[in-house]
Amino acid sequence: MGLVDAISRRVKLQRKGREHLGLCPFHNEKTPSFTVNEDKGFFHCFGCGAHGDVIGFVMRSEHLSFPEAIERLAAQAGLAVPQSSPHERARAEKLKTLGSALEAACAFFEKQLSGPPGRAALDYLHRRGLDETIIARFRLGWAPERNALKTHLLKEGYPETLLLEAGLIGHSEERNESYDYFRARVIFPIADARGRVVAFGARTLGEATPKYINSREGELFHKGKMLYGLAHARRGAAESGRLVVVEGYMDVIALHQAGFNDAVAPLGTALTEAQLALLWRLVDEPVLCFDGDAAGARAAGRAAERALPLLAPGKSLSFVRLPAGEDPDTMVREEGGVGAVRTLLSEARPLVDLVWELEIAAHPADTPERRAKMKERIEATARRIKNDAVQKTYRQELWARYHHYYGGQGAKGGLAGKRERHPGARRGLEPGSVGLKGPRKPETLPRLGQEGLLAAIVSRPALLDQLGELFGTLELPKGELDELRREIIKTWKPDIDTEALKNHLVASGYGSALARVLARDTWVAAQDASLEQATRAWRHSYDLLSSSHATREVEKAERELAENMTDEGLVRLQAGRREVLALKEHALDHERDEFLFRKGKRRK
Repeated sequence: MGLVDAISRRVKLQRKGREHLGLCPFHNEKTPSFTVNEDKGFFHCFGCGAHGDVIGFVMRSEHLSFPEAIERLAAQAGLAVPQSSPHERARAEKLKTLGSALEAACAFFEKQLSGPPGRAALDYLHRRGLDETIIARFRLGWAPERNALKTHLLKEGYPETLLLEAGLIGHSEERNESYDYFRARVIFPIADARGRVVAFGARTLGEATPKYINSREGELFHKGKMLYGLAHARRGAAESGRLVVVEGYMDVIALHQAGFNDAVAPLGTALTEAQLALLWRLVDEPVLCFDGDAAGARAAGRAAERALPLLAPGKSLSFVRLPAGEDPDTMVREEGGVGAVRTLLSEARPLVDLVWELEIAAHPADTPERRAKMKERIEATARRIKNDAVQKTYRQELWARYHHYYGGQGAKGGLAGKRERHPGARRGLEPGSVGLKGPRKPETLPRLGQEGLLAAIVSRPALLDQLGELFGTLELPKGELDELRREIIKTWKPDIDTEALKNHLVASGYGSALARVLARDTWVAAQDASLEQATRAWRHSYDLLSSSHATREVEKAERELAENMTDEGLVRLQAGRREVLALKEHALDHERDEFLFRKGKRRK
């Protein structure tokens, strides 16, 4: 097959002299820059630099390995790929025969689903929201009871030994007879990357356990090296530049039906090194979108742990957290669910966020000894990455995060190894202090933060336009600070200015408390900080003052989980850790705003 013929299957080409011209299939363009030269035997894109011969084009456009591309071209040309030895020829023939039996079984299961035996299964699939088009695209089927498949395939001329090897039937030593391996189950055909059926997954409609089973592994099927839905997702991934990894068959099918044609799933196991390599062949950064329950959280954690040593420049993972109790299948079928899933995918978090959250920030660092332990974890985590360049950048990133959250000296070679601390550290600032100056004992931080929040409101009364509800719920110890807050709320009105508010508070007997509060240097109160900057910083500091309860809940959940390991306990612990991490991220935003504001002010 000629180069132009092969490429014309994917690209509309127009002849221009000795060459053919078209839109490049490897990047988005409106003006053709993709040329094909049949005489010289290569294609070249002047836009993105893609270049190669016919085999390279098939490998790149269809995400195939070299042998797979050779087979694809041979099949399109009606030729057989020559085998290099009698053993390889025999094995190729055997695999072809096994594939034929599996294909015949798949067709049988499909027919059963559309007939009277599969009525209950078809009703079940319809209740799960699947239409006839998607059922046909994924070739879903029904396996009847007894030995209907074995009887059918024996009549078709497939020997019993072949059916055993293909995993379609089993053999009972006790009764000395064979039986259908899949019985009374909905069938999900499992195909290889080229769409050839190599195995089956099956789900019971009743209470039988296990709920899902897969074909036994054999010559054609190795579940740790395959991804469900890959043949369907390859084209979608090539178009979107994305690959979405979910947990189960129904998640994949539901997403494809909703227009997410780039979804795949592992086959009932945690992601393996082989599956990660397969994903990275298709896209640089697959998106892992697991269920919003404890099992989904554990699956994400295992995937992050498995991927870390394998990272390479440009090759990573990102993660989506579904709402608690949701999975892609249920979520995408809800009203507005397609848009919600699309938004979640667009906001996927990088792997480094999950690594920091699960392996570093999940552990308390509220004492010097615990912070020293955290430093050890940072180094140990970075050392697990085999690629030197990625290891170095991860070490720098993790140390930078440590610095932003906790301050202190870091490790050589990392950002924290410099004596420069986070933007407020040189001034004795801590997250939640709203720009307070001067050293202080740890036990005084909550009160200083509370005073800073009050000072910001007195100096900028207009903040209460947006912050009135939060200010009203600000928890303060009983006494003068809480009384001052109540008097501010009682006095405030939309047009009141700072001087009027101060005069009223002094006249009402709060002069002493007001003086102590206004002694705090709060940058959010400065008139040359925008009201939007001040409002955001106030919210961040409010959140941080509220985080002590969340931290206590995390510590309580850790103790309970150590005594009694349950899914509910794990979900509660992870939710608490996410809340604490989110509050710390707010602190980073606040410190960055403060730093940029002060930097700009100094330049003036």
